[in-house]
Amino acid sequence: MPKIDVNMVVAAIFAVFMLYYLGRALAAPARVMLHVFAVGMAGMALLFVFNLVAGIFSFRIGINALTALIVGYMGLPGLVMLVAIQTLLG
Repeated sequence: MPKIDVNMVVAAIFAVFMLYYLGRALAAPARVMLHVFAVGMAGMALLFVFNLVAGIFSFRIGINALTALIVGYMGLPGLVMLVAIQTLLG
């Protein structure tokens, strides 16, 4: 059985503190990425429904990461902006 000395106890306490602070440091970016992912998914769903309805009139907006994030963050004004840009640019 290994002997537990003071150095091992100090190293274990240090490792626990380092894991705690590393976890806290990585939690904030993970929350931000989760928020961006959720917004993108909401925007993609809204674009999908819009394309289903507007497909009757042969009008479509491409669903990609940029358009999904624009519609997800801006909502209906973002969708109207994309429709206006699509109409103006042909």
